[in-house]
Amino acid sequence: MKKILALVLSFSTLLHASFTHAAESKKAILAGGCFWCMESDFEKLEGVKDVVSGFTGGKLKNPTYNGNHKGHYEAVEITYDPDVISYKGILDHYWVNIDPFDARGQFCDKGPSYLSAIFVANKQERKIAEQTKQAVINEFPDQTVITPILNTSTFYPIKGKESYHQDYYKNNPIRYNAYRWRCGRDSRLQDIWGDRATH
Repeated sequence: MKKILALVLSFSTLLHASFTHAAESKKAILAGGCFWCMESDFEKLEGVKDVVSGFTGGKLKNPTYNGNHKGHYEAVEITYDPDVISYKGILDHYWVNIDPFDARGQFCDKGPSYLSAIFVANKQERKIAEQTKQAVINEFPDQTVITPILNTSTFYPIKGKESYHQDYYKNNPIRYNAYRWRCGRDSRLQDIWGDRATH
């Protein structure tokens, strides 16, 4: 009986620890052009648990990809383990996966919904975001970093009939790789960031 009780208590402790750890996950919302590419770039990063494609930044409720998403950015919601990677680590990875100088969009995708942006949830995130942005400004003094730091607003995941956008790079690797190559994303990232660019 004592052994059974000990096993039950041990299992209960492990279960509690598991839930406690899961509760410690944090989220970051970032816009960097095509959310297929952002998913791909971040899901490969150690410490990232999940990346969801969607829209944010606009006032329109329930935006859709093929319908109306005016005022919104294509963005991703990144769930990460802060014990493995910090918010700064997330942003350091972000910068080398975007073109921070493009005021018309990102790579071959042009228009307001494809602009880059960092969405911060609190003062601490804003401070870290501003520090990382300043580091980029310092590194490229002859260019203008246009990526804004904005307050978070409602994030609308792509869902329903448009849910095929989630994990598109995994489910449609040939089409995705062809799109990414034609878009010139990796070649432009290499031009800006050299070997720090990840793909």
